[in-house]
Formats: sequence, C-alpha cells, structure tokens
Amino acid sequence: MGWILLTIVVVCLAVGLPMFLALVVAPLLVMKGYYPNMQEGFIVQQMLVGIYSFVYTAIPMYIFAADIMCYGHSANRLIDLVRVFVRHIRGGMSIATAAGCLLFGAISGSSQATLVAIGRPMFPELLQGGYKEKDALAVITAACSLAMLIPPGTCMILYGVVTGTSIGNIFIAGILPGILVFILLAGYSFFVYGKLPRLPRASLGDVFRVTKRALPTLGFPIIIMGGIYSGLLTPTEAAVAAVLYALILEMLLYRTINVKALCRIAVSSGMVSAAVFIIIAGGNVLSWLVSYARLPQEILPVLLGPEPTALYILVVASLMFFLGALLVDPFILIIILCPMFLPSVLKAGIDPVHFGIIVIMQAVLGNITPPFGPNIFTACAVFNKPYLDVIRGIAPYIAILAISSVLIIFFPQISLILL
Repeated sequence: MGWILLTIVVVCLAVGLPMFLALVVAPLLVMKGYYPNMQEGFIVQQMLVGIYSFVYTAIPMYIFAADIMCYGHSANRLIDLVRVFVRHIRGGMSIATAAGCLLFGAISGSSQATLVAIGRPMFPELLQGGYKEKDALAVITAACSLAMLIPPGTCMILYGVVTGTSIGNIFIAGILPGILVFILLAGYSFFVYGKLPRLPRASLGDVFRVTKRALPTLGFPIIIMGGIYSGLLTPTEAAVAAVLYALILEMLLYRTINVKALCRIAVSSGMVSAAVFIIIAGGNVLSWLVSYARLPQEILPVLLGPEPTALYILVVASLMFFLGALLVDPFILIIILCPMFLPSVLKAGIDPVHFGIIVIMQAVLGNITPPFGPNIFTACAVFNKPYLDVIRGIAPYIAILAISSVLIIFFPQISLILL
C-alpha cells in the first residue's frame, strides 16, 4: 500500500495538482480501496487535528514580523551593518550576504522571505563587485537557507509540535549549527572570491553611523532568543513580541509604514500563512493514513534492521529526509517521517533535540539541491532567471551544507552544548 500511496501522490503532482490537494486525494483514494467502510469525514477531521495547536500561532506571527521588516527599512539597515564591517576583506560582499541572511533569518524564520529581503538588494551589488552571475545567484540561494537553521525557523516550530519536543530547546540548539554553516560559507568566500576587487575599509565614523542606524533592528534576536532563553517568554509569546517590536520600529521610529500599508502587509502575510497551514493539514492526513496502516512497522525493520546503532539510525534518517526534501516541502517530511523514526531514535538514546537539528539540516540541504529545491525556484522567480542559471554555481554550497550535516551528526555537542 505504501508504494501505491506514494505513486498516487507523485502522479497528482505531475499532472499539476497543488501539493496540499495531492496530499488529500492520495489518502482518500487509498482509503476507498483498502478501507471502504471508513467515512470520508475522517479526512476533514485529520486536517483540522493537524493544525489544532496553539503553538502554531507563532508561525503567522513570525511571517507577519518578517513582512513588516521587508516592507520597511529594517532589512536594508541590517545589510548596511554587516557590509560596513566586512566589505574590505577577501570575499567581503558574499560574506556580507551570508551575514545578512543569518541576521534576517533570526527574525523571519523563512528562507524564502530572507531571499527576497536580503537577496534582492544584494544581487546587483554582487554583480557590481565583480561576481559572475552564476556565483551571485548561488551565494544568495545557499545563504538564505540559514534562516531555516537559525531560530526562529518555522520548521523548528513544526518539529516541536509533531514530536512533543521543547520548541525553546530546538531554537537554542539551532544557534551553533547556524553559526557553523555561516563560518563555512564565509571561509569558502574568503578563499574562492579573494581575488575580486575589495571596497575600502570603512572609517570609524561610517561604522559608528551605520551601527547607530541598525542598532534598533538588532533588538529582534535579543527579544526572541533572550526572552525564550531567560524563560520570560514562550516561543509563541516571543513571536507576538517580535510583531509588536516591528510595528514600533517601522510605524513609529522609522515611519516607513502607515495604516493602509499595514493592511496590505497583513493580507499578504495571511495568504502566506494560509498556504503554510493548508500544507500542514494535508500532510497530517497522509501521516494519519501511514500510521493507521502501520506502514512504519513494515518499513523501518527493513531499513534499520533488528538492532540498529544510534549512528546508523541517524545516517538512514538523514538520507530519507534529504531524498524526500528533493521532492516535497520540508513541512510534509517532518509531519510524516518524524513520527516514524522517533520511537527508534528514543530507544537508541538519541536526544530528540539533536535529531531535530539533523532533520532541519537535511531540509536546508534539500532546499538548495536540484531538481526540486524550493529555494531554487524562489530565486528563479525573484531574479527572473532561468532554472539552469540558478543551479550552475550551486554545487560547492551543497557540499558545504553536506559537510555541516556530517559534523552535526558526529558531534552532537554542536547542537546540545547551549542547552
């Protein structure tokens, strides 16, 4: 039944059905074939159950805060801040791009939003700085994936809800892996793009002026992570605080947004949030049928064997998540595969927080890997470039993320030391 279910999903996607509809149609057809007495109402019930969690309210809040920043001046101030510190070093422009994605990702939690906010202004500057078009596209496409790994990534929230793991701990565990990936990206840029022209070192006056302008924007990660780490805020409360802070900055301090613009931003954020939740709801239907049919009990013994070691479980799970991320949205994979692997993970003594970071790392890797990496198609749309142009320079960055993934698997303390 598992292969039939997967085949129907693939066929539905191939004929052009939206992903959420494919996730509902496939279980419905299989249910009618294998369980004809089961009522169709179970499908609707499982869709509602899939999004019936108060914690999920954090997702639209982070999306709303990111949209407010994209519309206003906060994103540009972050870019100016990182650029003034690194523009004079080897590969400074690409390092500034990665640093900007890291900082904006600590607010938005979305790689697509980060690609728009940071990638759109940085792309012409990279070209002007001597980067080839393929390299500039690859730098942006890869660097914006940091937003998924650095808190408050939306995948982290979903993983916490699906597995019952503390979202606050997942957020904290993502800090060092995110910094690790940034260091590897920066190191690659330093050595590979070192021969490109460099801008003059910024004067102390420029550094002071830009830092002063950007200082209020740095309050976002302080509010989000400081509030959660100190125990003063839950992840959901931190999301609401981020929206409130974004409104204060852009409407009162910078005065870049009025009430009319805020309404448009709210509608846009609502549409994006609706798309996220309908995918989560559809994914829960598929996950429910997989669990009901006891497919994990049939599949996992074949994949893992009778007495798998912790390392073997992590390697197999990483491969499964990576291969799946090449085809479908990471949200769907987390909903379907995490409940399958979690019992084996816990039995082997693997920390579920560490496992969560590994899962998200595979989603990051799949996000920029052809043929169906979501960031690739987002870059095609944002920069109006052909698919082949976007992927032409991406291979080294796939290798960097793969190396990061291996390091996180073999050295759990990278994820767990801050807990």
